[in-house]
Amino acid sequence: MAIRISGLNSGMDTESMVQELVKAYSSKTEKIKKDQTKAKWKQDAYSSINTKIKNFNSKLANLQYSTAYAKKTTNVSDSSKVSVVTGDSAVKGTQTIAVNKLAKSGYLTGGEMSRTDKGKVTADTKLSDLGFDGGNSEITVKMGDGNNATFSLDKDMKVSDVVNKLSSSGVNANFDSATGRLFISSKESGAAADFNITAATDDGKNALSALGLSTEAGDGKSKATKIDGQDAEIKLNGATFTSSTNSFNINGLAITAKDVTKKGEEVSLTTDTDYDGIYDTVKDFVTEYSKLVNELDKLYNAGTAKGYEPLTSEEKEALTEEEVEEWENKIKDSLLRRDENISSVANAMKNAMSSVYDVGGSKLALSNFGIETLSYFVAADNEKNAYHIAGDKDDPNTSGETDKLKAAIASDPTQVANFFQKLASNMYDSMQKLSRSSNDRTFGNFYDDKKVKSDYEAYEDKLSDWEDYVAKIEDKYYKQFSAMETAMSKLNSQQSYVQNMFGM
Repeated sequence: MAIRISGLNSGMDTESMVQELVKAYSSKTEKIKKDQTKAKWKQDAYSSINTKIKNFNSKLANLQYSTAYAKKTTNVSDSSKVSVVTGDSAVKGTQTIAVNKLAKSGYLTGGEMSRTDKGKVTADTKLSDLGFDGGNSEITVKMGDGNNATFSLDKDMKVSDVVNKLSSSGVNANFDSATGRLFISSKESGAAADFNITAATDDGKNALSALGLSTEAGDGKSKATKIDGQDAEIKLNGATFTSSTNSFNINGLAITAKDVTKKGEEVSLTTDTDYDGIYDTVKDFVTEYSKLVNELDKLYNAGTAKGYEPLTSEEKEALTEEEVEEWENKIKDSLLRRDENISSVANAMKNAMSSVYDVGGSKLALSNFGIETLSYFVAADNEKNAYHIAGDKDDPNTSGETDKLKAAIASDPTQVANFFQKLASNMYDSMQKLSRSSNDRTFGNFYDDKKVKSDYEAYEDKLSDWEDYVAKIEDKYYKQFSAMETAMSKLNSQQSYVQNMFGM
């Protein structure tokens, strides 16, 4: 920035005078900045509600299909033995199941290691201190799936080195300094993940004994104990199934074995339509619709923010944080007031909800299932288009009424599903039309995102152009004052010359 020294001859504060002269131009700069801020806030407001509309529309896409209502559940006669999650492809009816075995992981609890000098065994204890003086000894970890890992041990290795070797051989290994034992387990349950630790030579066997890993040599404290890993085994309708875990996926049922049944004992699994599941699907849809339409109505019917503009930094300093937030929220809440995009989406949703649909020759509306809006004089502002389910225990407005929806589902779940499929399809198609791409809109969006972005960027250009213009105006004034100072300097020189001539 150029350094200007002015007013030397005139004695005037030209710097302040110039700033006052351009002040009127600078005020327009603030106006552009405020308009740009509102444009950004509007862009954010559109983006936020657009995300909510898109999420709701995604749910509508699923509700068009019968699979959304093909809910089934399975009753288990003894839930302490078996639990079941029912899939859409599960067959209705009663089956029997017996749990013969539960899946287990292989566990080897090492015997207590002891030092020859009777000291405490630590992770840094060498094998030689445990009484192993042999040379290189090969140890093999044999896995149940046939994969084996072999590594060598020698007397200078530490207990921690052995743990690392074992951990790299397909098993979990840990040394417990409190008990002086090694604990080894398979990484997963099942027979294929089980393991055995063996040594082919006497040196290797001696090493295992010194480490407390031998299940054959040693006394009660120094001898290792092993629990073999095994697969789970169930018998469903007389057929035997095995799994490396306690989970089975059979013909649409996700079965989890929890405990072994007694010999001759069987558990009954009865699969039927999940009436509560269908009810919950419908209730979730009505709840999500009402929540969204309430928000759209609130945005559209928002009060005006006339007289409110974004605050400058100086204006914010004069207010508290709460006052600034309240001021800005007043503007933000009104940005989508009477907005056509909001109106179009809300109307498409409302029209689909109020329509009558032909289901199996019957003309049905939401009211046939006890789903209606509240009375105009009862409903709160911006909640007059929300729907309520009669008998819904979670809705204080209608919880005491007769639950027509549950009765309809129990009587004819297919009819209920077909009705809501048609309603969802109608609403989804209407919404898809609103989200088509155009010169101003990207496909899948419910507002003119391209135009909103362009409008915001236009303020950037407008602000830059205006600031350049103000800079030129400011420069013009400085040049004029500079010319005046130059002229006064010449005049002062001439006066001094004349005075000198006359001896004044």
